[in-house]
Amino acid sequence: MATTQTEIKVTPEIAAEHGVTRDEYARIQKILGRDPNITELGIFSVMWSEHCSYKSSKVHLKRLPTKGKLVVQGPGENAGVVDIGDGLVAAFKIESHNHPSYVEPFQGATTGVGGILRDIFTMGARPIAVLDSLRFGEIVPVEASAKAGHSPLTSESEAAANRRILDGVIRGIANYGNCFGVPTVGGEVAFEPCYSQNPLVNALALGIARKEDIFLAKAKGLGNPVIYVGAKTGRDGIHGASLLASAEFTEESQQKRPNVQVGDPFTEKLLLEACLEAMKTCAIVAIQDMGAAGLTCSTCEMASRGGTGIEIDLAKVPQRETGMSPYEIMLSESQERMLLVAEKGREHEVLDVFKKWGLDSTVVGEVTTGGLLVVKDHGKVVAAIPAHPLAEEGPVYNRPMANPAPRAESDKDWFPFAPEKTDLTANFKKLLASPAIASKRWITEQYDTSVRTNTLAGPGASDAAVVRVKESEKNGVVRALALSTDGNGRWCFLNPKVGAMHAVAEAARNVAASGARPIAATNCLNFGSPEKPEVMWRFSQAIDGIGEACTALATPITGGNVSFYNETLGKSIYPTPVIGILGILDDASKVLKIAFRNEGDIIVLLNGANSSGAGQHITAPSARRREFSSSEYSKTISGIVAGEPPSIELGAEKWLIDCLVALAAAGTVESAHDLSDGGAAVTIAESLFASSSPLVGAELARPALGAAITLPESASAEYALFGESGARAIVSVSPTKLAALRATARQYGVGAHEIGKVTRDNSLRIEYKGHTVVQSDVSALRDVWAHSLERIIAGK
Repeated sequence: MATTQTEIKVTPEIAAEHGVTRDEYARIQKILGRDPNITELGIFSVMWSEHCSYKSSKVHLKRLPTKGKLVVQGPGENAGVVDIGDGLVAAFKIESHNHPSYVEPFQGATTGVGGILRDIFTMGARPIAVLDSLRFGEIVPVEASAKAGHSPLTSESEAAANRRILDGVIRGIANYGNCFGVPTVGGEVAFEPCYSQNPLVNALALGIARKEDIFLAKAKGLGNPVIYVGAKTGRDGIHGASLLASAEFTEESQQKRPNVQVGDPFTEKLLLEACLEAMKTCAIVAIQDMGAAGLTCSTCEMASRGGTGIEIDLAKVPQRETGMSPYEIMLSESQERMLLVAEKGREHEVLDVFKKWGLDSTVVGEVTTGGLLVVKDHGKVVAAIPAHPLAEEGPVYNRPMANPAPRAESDKDWFPFAPEKTDLTANFKKLLASPAIASKRWITEQYDTSVRTNTLAGPGASDAAVVRVKESEKNGVVRALALSTDGNGRWCFLNPKVGAMHAVAEAARNVAASGARPIAATNCLNFGSPEKPEVMWRFSQAIDGIGEACTALATPITGGNVSFYNETLGKSIYPTPVIGILGILDDASKVLKIAFRNEGDIIVLLNGANSSGAGQHITAPSARRREFSSSEYSKTISGIVAGEPPSIELGAEKWLIDCLVALAAAGTVESAHDLSDGGAAVTIAESLFASSSPLVGAELARPALGAAITLPESASAEYALFGESGARAIVSVSPTKLAALRATARQYGVGAHEIGKVTRDNSLRIEYKGHTVVQSDVSALRDVWAHSLERIIAGK
């Protein structure tokens, strides 16, 4: 592919090398009224790529709810913004950096974090937290279920490759966040065979600002100077958006992979402080991050949003490499760069700020009329393109959709429940040791989780990450924000609509279990090739599920990201919509954590779907087996991935969420932990592990507590222990407040069933139908759970 400004005659064949179809090329000719030159073709190719234009997803994304009384800025800007009271707003967004993280795990992940942080402070908000949502291939050599539609993973070499990717990604995330000075406070990690050659690296960032200080990316004011600030431009990342993130990996494309961007968190820290200081001068009219598509994206999008034009001269762009062509400068995705529009005559105020912080800053152009993006090189015009068609009128495809052929399943595909009275302790330990369930301490201990000293609940302490908003202090009371990410690719593979609904519900449930009221959402939609009808059917179904759940739970989508072409050699990942939910905790002192606290406290199962307070409620035996076959326990113990996700009742989820928020506000319960992967047994065990862990606070660093549990009758002991149906949570409560808990539960129509007590004997004993089905020292269980992942990574 040519990347020099030589006299190349652009043809449909050259366009195809840029990912531009013949029809799209004809549209470009029509817009320009002529053939494009090579620089113009490159500009169109990135702006009309799947990654930048959302050409396959736009028709579906319109069905998502995006408005709400607290939404200040919805989709379309660098980040969504919501009102959190007292004149403050929160800016938050999640995005993917999947393909670069496979090509070069460390730099792919580190630049993903850098990009999402810039999206936040571009809005005028100071970043205060980062979360990550990660998916990797299996890191132990196991037989994957052939029923899941993927090849078995049997070799140590493939497992070793996945461990290498995992290690590089985690180090990359830690490097950027730690050096930049923002805490990485939470997230999630999952492992499935389908992510082996296509890991998912989704990063979410949160920032705080005063409402009047929010900035938008709309270039306005004829003659206003356009200012380039930040790092110098190099050749890294060219065509990252159009070829790396907008096509699947094939044998041929392995040889064409463009360079992954190189991140510098120390430069970004300077850029953050300089941008926020420059914004205080009130001389800045608009600001945009140079993310995907770099200078191309920032210029044309700011002009389009402002209804203006922009003219720049590339000779004025700071460059760290010699001999760069206009094509390369416009398509470079070098990191830590921003484009600003300042008020005419006040540009020196902005330039002085960036000079103070030791950053490059220079006027490279101006705002014009006529709506054209004009690119010059030493005064010579090398590209002239109408900005609005380039940024907003790219191709939109209503791609064919087809329901995938039904999976061939029979009775042998359903999980075989163990006979009654079976001792399930060994299976429980195996589940606790599985990478999906085991402690992620090996990961989170690499992150600085408490820098800036606002972290109230970091990784593993609560169901959601919770950070104090120190600017909100009023009469001695400080507010807090809670964030959680969730997604279950396996469930979305089995039923994309129901799986997506569960992702929203669990993220919201996690936020509520921390004591916060869910208010808004962001999403990162990771799917295979949109050119495959079955992928688009699953995408459409997931959109419907997200829309329905977000509407029911009053959490409008404020922004996000679509990542298509997550395929390697024709093999697609599971459809994996990841949801981030933001919640408000009016009194930061009321944050709930998962740890059991006191001997004698009563353990209560809250069930939004069953006012009697009993366990999971499914009547038909066949439905029980099909549902349970989609569980983590089924996959870990039997290698079965089949059936359907648990059915979901959004009304029940809302009742439980409201109940949890009310219990936290009243100070009724000592702890709360929602039921999800691994069911009630894992939830109870994790609450016990947290009670003796110094990682959740010095006040809890004491000998392990225990629990004596009697589970409600259900389909079977395994179903009662490890079933993953939603709208449920485990809370602990002092005996003196049990009546108050029951009264609150009745008020919200939530079942409250007393299932046991916290003990001081370092023992977990679970009974079912009068028989002990799990019996072990808590310390033994905790050792299996706490050290499994690091032992696997170390190859032990």
